[in-house]
Amino acid sequence: MIENWTKEFIIQRLLAITLLVALFVLCFQVVQFFIVPALWAAILAYVTFPVYKFFHEKVKLSPDFSAAIMTVSISLMIGIPLVIGVLILQQEALSIISNLIYRIKVGYLDVPDSLKELPIIGQQVKDVLWRINKNPEGTLETFRLWVQSHLYYGKIAFDVVFSALAKLGMALMTLFFFYRDGTSLIRQIRQALRNIIGNRIDGYIDSVGTTTRAVVYGIGLTALAQATLAGIGYYFSGAPSPILLTIVTFIIALIPFGTPFVWGGVSIWLLSQGHTAGGIGLALWGVLVISWVDNLIRPIVISGATKIPFIIIFIGVLGGLTAFGFVGLFIGPVVLAIGLAVWREWISQHKNEIFAQQEVMLSETGAVTTVPRSEQEIVGKNESI
Repeated sequence: MIENWTKEFIIQRLLAITLLVALFVLCFQVVQFFIVPALWAAILAYVTFPVYKFFHEKVKLSPDFSAAIMTVSISLMIGIPLVIGVLILQQEALSIISNLIYRIKVGYLDVPDSLKELPIIGQQVKDVLWRINKNPEGTLETFRLWVQSHLYYGKIAFDVVFSALAKLGMALMTLFFFYRDGTSLIRQIRQALRNIIGNRIDGYIDSVGTTTRAVVYGIGLTALAQATLAGIGYYFSGAPSPILLTIVTFIIALIPFGTPFVWGGVSIWLLSQGHTAGGIGLALWGVLVISWVDNLIRPIVISGATKIPFIIIFIGVLGGLTAFGFVGLFIGPVVLAIGLAVWREWISQHKNEIFAQQEVMLSETGAVTTVPRSEQEIVGKNESI
């Protein structure tokens, strides 16, 4: 009877686990597209939640109205620069294409002499330019055929852009509910994790919150400062489209030590166009001013607030970017911060076992030796015997 009951109990448990796993897989398939937007919304909501609390608690606005104000404000902060950047990029692209087509038609397509004098590809560049300028109409026809045969890649690019915009819209919509119901959601998550792990989860959650806020502020402030300083350098050095370059610099600056690739490339381009003073000035401005911002703000804001070595933050940022995409810039350091918190807690709990206390004892010969406390107890017991 007991064996039959045990078998039935095991079968019921296996069926329940199977159903739970199937339910989890199905839920994951349903929400898979919304995971990344929800993560972005959660990061934005957590970092800016004090502002929401100001509207809700200090100004005495309703939760819905406070969440609406915050959501609209964040949408404008993201949408306005995005629209401006797209318009500028569109104008620049049309200008470059129009200028390129005009030069091909008149048979005067050329590149800087520095490219022609390169040791390996210099002669090939000259040959290609000679063939293009010799037969402009044939070149344009070949270009049209190439574009028509590669329209599929344009469809792929359009799908990627549309998917990114859809995720952005989903993130902004989710942001409203995170503001309004964020406190209740955090309490539920905290209680659920406490049921599984215990009260120690409170320390982990605090570590996640501190690290998230420090990483977002550190990366965001560093990128904003570097982009602003780089924009000043682009403007005074005579670089084309300084606003567009500033936006590109801000995006690249989110990645540690990525800014030199932008202002360095612009500096090289200025030098290749004969703007020697502007190119050298921009390079000096980048080395002496822009790069130092990355070395000052990011370590101070992130490592100073979290008490986590900057190398761990650096590995977390780059590793998260590789593993999870752009949102991994913030997920990676948080994951490593949780791992470091678990490690420190384990070390603290087993400190007496790992680092046994040592005391100084005089040996029978008068020599000074150090033995662990456990060995002292054994020696004392033997002497008493």
